[in-house]
Amino acid sequence: MAHAYLAEHWDRLAAGDRVEVVGDEARHAVKAARLRVGERIVLLNGRGGRAEAEVVEASPSAFLVRAVEDSETEPAPAPGVTLVQALAKGGRDEMAVQAAVELGAEAILPWQAQRSITRWQGEKRDKQRARWQTIAREAAKQAIRAHLPRVEEPVDSGSLAERMATGRWLVLEPSAETVFGELELAPEEPAVGLVVGPEGGIAQAELERFREAGATPVRLGRNVLRTSTAGPAAMAALLTRLGRW
Repeated sequence: MAHAYLAEHWDRLAAGDRVEVVGDEARHAVKAARLRVGERIVLLNGRGGRAEAEVVEASPSAFLVRAVEDSETEPAPAPGVTLVQALAKGGRDEMAVQAAVELGAEAILPWQAQRSITRWQGEKRDKQRARWQTIAREAAKQAIRAHLPRVEEPVDSGSLAERMATGRWLVLEPSAETVFGELELAPEEPAVGLVVGPEGGIAQAELERFREAGATPVRLGRNVLRTSTAGPAAMAALLTRLGRW
């Protein structure tokens, strides 16, 4: 299978067009992945563009590719799914982000939950968001996704509840009466938000606030999953129910 690389400065390519890839993307491709002249790759622009290309030049800081055929532009997946991932310790939140993006999440919303031990404050806020975006970028390339998911500004519980005034929101909660498999879901759903709590779970006051805002607490089954696996597991089940898988 061809490797995928991102170059966000192109829109459409005709067969024979050339694109230069520079910066960290090129350095990683040439030095770490050992990309060589003559190799075939998939070139993505992160906005739906996808093209099969051949490497025609490669240096330590850049490589040049030639489109083998006209590029394709894929529409954004619908309905879009946002993973609301509570901040968690031990890198479990980052594991969830990586897997959810590979599976198909269109957006990631970091959530500073009441019981989150990890805190994004001061300079750490921007640094950690950038790290999550890098994780999402690499996961999208691994899955050869034409659209690059976005990592939004982190929110607290109050801001998250305000967002729930519109759209469909599902809150994963082991004690919920509604089982995920019993939900009525249709491919026509405009967008879905999937909310995953931290290691200590979602506080009762937060659950009540989300329910009052219009969200639906749901449980996946009898097993209680870690915050690193709950989101990806629910994402796979949700995309299947929505007809995207």
